[in-house]
Amino acid sequence: MRNTLCALALLAIAASAAAADEPSVKVGATLFADYTSQTAPDAFNVSRAYINVTGNLNKNISFRITPDVSRESGSGSSLAGSQQFRLKYAFAQYTVDRWWIRLGMQQTPLIDATEAVYRYRFQGTLFPEREGWLSSSDTGASVHYNLPGERGDVHAGIYNGEGYSKAEANDQKALQVRATYKPLKGVRTTLFVDADHYAAGAKRTRLIGQVTYESKRVNAGLDLAKATDRDTDNHGWSVWATPRLGKGWELLLRHDDTPARSRNIAGIAYWVPALQKVTCAVLADVDTLSQDGKPRDNRIGLKLLLAF
Repeated sequence: MRNTLCALALLAIAASAAAADEPSVKVGATLFADYTSQTAPDAFNVSRAYINVTGNLNKNISFRITPDVSRESGSGSSLAGSQQFRLKYAFAQYTVDRWWIRLGMQQTPLIDATEAVYRYRFQGTLFPEREGWLSSSDTGASVHYNLPGERGDVHAGIYNGEGYSKAEANDQKALQVRATYKPLKGVRTTLFVDADHYAAGAKRTRLIGQVTYESKRVNAGLDLAKATDRDTDNHGWSVWATPRLGKGWELLLRHDDTPARSRNIAGIAYWVPALQKVTCAVLADVDTLSQDGKPRDNRIGLKLLLAF
C-alpha cells in the first residue's frame, strides 16, 4: 500500500509540472444488493458496495481509488458480522496511443475483460473466482496494448498473486497474461495464463481458454480452465448465455462444471432502459449447486444492481 501511495504522489507531481490539462475528479458508486432464500437462513444482503473515485491529472495520467464493502467473519472479533470497507482498487495509469501502464492495486486481466461481455457479476462471481482459482484484483504493475483495427488486445502484469483481500505471503510473484483476438464481428477468442508459486517449487498455475460472442439479441461465452496447485491438477468448464427478450428484459442461463461439483443458474432480469450515466437492473434467479457427497444447495434470489 505504501508503495502504491508513493507512486500516486510521484505521478501527481509529474503531472503538476507538465500542467498540460486541467485535472478532473469524478465520484461514483456501485451497489449489489439481494434477498436470498435458502435452507437457512433467509437473508437480505448487501454483497457489494463500491465508492469509485476516478480522475485525470492530465491527458496521459489517470487514477482510480475504490473501497469495497466486506462482511467481517473472523471468529472472536468484536466486529464479526459487520460490514467493513477495504481497499479494492488504488492505481495510477499512464496512457499514450494504444498503450497504457498501471501501477498499484488493480483489476486482473481476465476478470476485467470478461465483465465487459458478461454483465451479471452482481448475481455472483465468475467461474474462475467461484472455484478460488483467480481474484478480480491484485497489487502489481501491468501493461496493456490495443491491436490495430480494434482486432483485440493484450494485457500482461506482475502481481503479488494473493489477491486484494490478502497480504503477500511469500517472495513469489504471479505473471498473468491475457491475449484476445477478434476473428469475426462480435466474436472474441482469449487465452489466459497465470504462472505463480505458493513457494519455490510449489506451483500455482492457471490456464484458461475463452470464447465469447456479442450481438443485439444475445451475449454468450465458453470457458475451459485448468488449475494446478502444488502437485494437484484440477479442471473445469463454464458456458453461459444472456438472450435479450426486448424492452429491457433479459434471460441469464449458466452452467459451471468441475469433477467435484456443478452449478446451474437460471434467471430473468430487467435492465431499466434510457438511463443517463446510470445503470440499474433487477434479477430474479435460481442458483443450484451439486457437490459430491453433499446435499444439493438450492438458492432463490432477488438481486439489484445500481451503478452511477
